[in-house]
Amino acid sequence: MVSNNENIALTEAVYYILLSLYEPLHGYGVMQKVEGISSGRVKLAAGTLYGAISTLLEKGWICALPGEANSRKKEYEINDIGKNAINNEISRLRELLSNGEQIVGGAL
Repeated sequence: MVSNNENIALTEAVYYILLSLYEPLHGYGVMQKVEGISSGRVKLAAGTLYGAISTLLEKGWICALPGEANSRKKEYEINDIGKNAINNEISRLRELLSNGEQIVGGAL
């Protein structure tokens, strides 16, 4: 199992799921939020979403919030470990962009 503090590249799906969970959301809400954040470019299938949520719970990057007794909907929220992972990923992406711009000259 990967350490919670290890600096690893996030998949695009995991990156957007973590971003969406800066506010408590249930699975379908995450799907909608990710699609909205990405302007419709990223659409998560249920299997991808719930597999990622399971992994993120195991890593301790998100937590499940206590729900209503009769509700099947579970809400999730990013925690400090997950926020650290997002911050590390943003730094990594900035470095990639900077290195690319240095070589290509920033002309896209």
